[in-house]
Amino acid sequence: MTRLIPLQGIENLRDYGDYAAGAGRLKRGVLFRAAHQAEATDEDLAALAGLGIATLVDLRRPNERERAPSRRWAGFAAEVIENDQGSPDDPWHTFLRSSDLSVQSIHAYMIEYYCRLPFKERHIDLFTRYFQALAQGRGPVLIHCAAGKDRTGVLAALTHHIAGVSDDDVIDDYLLTNDDSRFERRGPKFMAAIHEVTGRMPSEAAMRAAMGVHADYLAAAFAVIKDQNGSLDGYLDQVIGLDAASREAVRAHILL
Repeated sequence: MTRLIPLQGIENLRDYGDYAAGAGRLKRGVLFRAAHQAEATDEDLAALAGLGIATLVDLRRPNERERAPSRRWAGFAAEVIENDQGSPDDPWHTFLRSSDLSVQSIHAYMIEYYCRLPFKERHIDLFTRYFQALAQGRGPVLIHCAAGKDRTGVLAALTHHIAGVSDDDVIDDYLLTNDDSRFERRGPKFMAAIHEVTGRMPSEAAMRAAMGVHADYLAAAFAVIKDQNGSLDGYLDQVIGLDAASREAVRAHILL
């Protein structure tokens, strides 16, 4: 299947269902992920409306939502899961100002960020409420952050784990963010934004490192989870509050 759903002002929208999952298969048209919707066109919003989204999970911090407020489609009635936790400081901008903007420094920052990501209180709250929505079988869900790659990527990967998706497919789905057309389309704007923050223009390689994802990032998050909680299931149970019965309810909703 073609997972990417190309739109005009919404990046990285795709269906992360329809994978083999143990003896079963993930449903198609139930699990969607994307970047923010602040630049959505009217046509984009009509396309989103057609997905029948029942739950929309906005993983962004309050200042990110204020800077790029989401556009909604006519008749929008989805439950929105968000929270107001988190520092008003943007850690990415803080890093950029002190960074040499090399590929190596960006990679190191992302590894460190992914090690913290699963245990930030605001993410625990959002992840918990997302999985509760899935367990309650509310219908299709859309998860997104700013770029739809890091916070969104970890949450999608945890969903795949619960479903029984193979490790190879989990990584392959995560790496779909590294779309050359996206780099070409959004790269110049992204580089200009970094120049505005730092007064320096990054290289194209640095831009791709910052806009993309790397298998090492997700591996770092999962390694820390396993170190602290024994396993991904241990994290879901002990930190997210998703016990075996709740995980089974999630599977009942998202599997054929």
